[in-house]
Amino acid sequence: MNYLDYMQMTRGQQIAYKIKSFFTGIPGAIKNLISIIVFFFKTVFKFIGNGFKGYGQRFVKGDIGTKLSYLFMGMGNIFHGQFMKGLIFLAVEVGYFCYMIFFGVYWISMLYCVEVDIPNDGAGHHIIQDGVLGNQAEMQIPDALGIMHQVEGSDSMKILLFGVLSILISVAFFVVYIVNTKSAYKTQLVKAAGEKNISFIAEMKMFLDERFHVTMLFIPVVGLLSFTVLPIVFTIFIAFTNYDQSHQPPHLLFWWVGLQNFADVFYANPMKSHTFGMILAWTLVWAVFATFSNYVAGIILALLINKKGIKFKAFWRTVFVVTAAVPQFVTLLLMNLLFRDDGSINLMISAAVGHTVTIKWITDPLLAKIFVIVVNMWVGVPYTMLITSGLLMNIPEDLYESARIDGANAVQQFTKITLPYIFFVTTPYLITTFVGNINNFNVIYLLTGGGPASTDYYQAGQTDLLVTWLYKLTVTQKDYNLAAVIGIMVFILCATGSLITFNMSKASKNEEEFS
Repeated sequence: MNYLDYMQMTRGQQIAYKIKSFFTGIPGAIKNLISIIVFFFKTVFKFIGNGFKGYGQRFVKGDIGTKLSYLFMGMGNIFHGQFMKGLIFLAVEVGYFCYMIFFGVYWISMLYCVEVDIPNDGAGHHIIQDGVLGNQAEMQIPDALGIMHQVEGSDSMKILLFGVLSILISVAFFVVYIVNTKSAYKTQLVKAAGEKNISFIAEMKMFLDERFHVTMLFIPVVGLLSFTVLPIVFTIFIAFTNYDQSHQPPHLLFWWVGLQNFADVFYANPMKSHTFGMILAWTLVWAVFATFSNYVAGIILALLINKKGIKFKAFWRTVFVVTAAVPQFVTLLLMNLLFRDDGSINLMISAAVGHTVTIKWITDPLLAKIFVIVVNMWVGVPYTMLITSGLLMNIPEDLYESARIDGANAVQQFTKITLPYIFFVTTPYLITTFVGNINNFNVIYLLTGGGPASTDYYQAGQTDLLVTWLYKLTVTQKDYNLAAVIGIMVFILCATGSLITFNMSKASKNEEEFS
């Protein structure tokens, strides 16, 4: 459809066309996302392939010093005059092998033990289990006199943690090892060209000058690896175990179960799969309503306050921002107290009508869902209003003057100038708000606690989101394996939805349109 045909449509037809275009564009966006993922992995594999190719070429073309660095790290640098740098590489190698010999090999070997004798119940029955994290279960064993003695078992949690840590340390060492071979070959080429290799002090000074960005990024990258990558990898591993309330270390072992937890969530376990499906549906419904109700209401409020002729604009903005000034958890807890079955609101209504009235604001499934959406507007609209107010004051006035000269009325100016500008600028904010609402723990947990409870759900209530269900599974029920699966699903949902939506938006396609 060309622009002229689009402009000849009524406003309703234009909205319908945009909605249709959005949904018909989703398959293409998914295709593009898959193409990007495939391209990424192709690039990674190509990079790895080129790395091995270069690794072999450096060995073939290298001199004795470079070849020695393949076995003893740093020897190439020492051979070519960089003694301090070579000693550092050698120290890294020695430290890594000492760690692996005395600690790492043990923890990695304990990640998968076969034919482990595990007590199955309190009646003295045992099972022989493969794939166990640990080789010794805690049990009572009689001695020669028949006296029972407690035998300490392996700690599966500690084994998984230090096993994963040892694997990541090995990966980091491999990277340093490759850097060592590149450095050795580079120093060989410099020496062969009749030049002198840079000294250690001069190279260190470079990290305060032209390589200062590396120095500044070092600590954040180490923090990212330690406090983000390691926990994520650890969580992913837990999703493939049976680490739940029945297998709690250090007294009980847990073991690898493959994709069983994922199968339970999707189809194998009727209650778990039903709970996941219903909570996923409600999470998406909640995210849509919570996001767009705040967005639309905030825009309307900002338009009203910024309208010409409105007096005391600063006062009205201040009044509506008061809800944002009060800590959110205080507002939510207060709302919970006010709207309980025996709360102040029902007491006031009862006093007004002359008899007892109990409106189940937070104990009726439908009312509770409406209630949390409305209260979320109360605490969320001021933020959108402030953002939109700033945008409205920065829209070029000459756009409106040109529109008025062309005969555009107020509605046309809003739909053709104001709304497209606001939507263009706030699309990234809208996406982050949507993702934030998928993970909006505070509003749900503090208002309803995920309730009302349901016997049809597995450890969840009618208003639970995936994130609050995950919280209950970990803190209350200790079903860490199922919680890990839910965490992975939430990540996939948020990442995929964000990438598809943003790549379909004009903010991504036409970055310079409003510049």
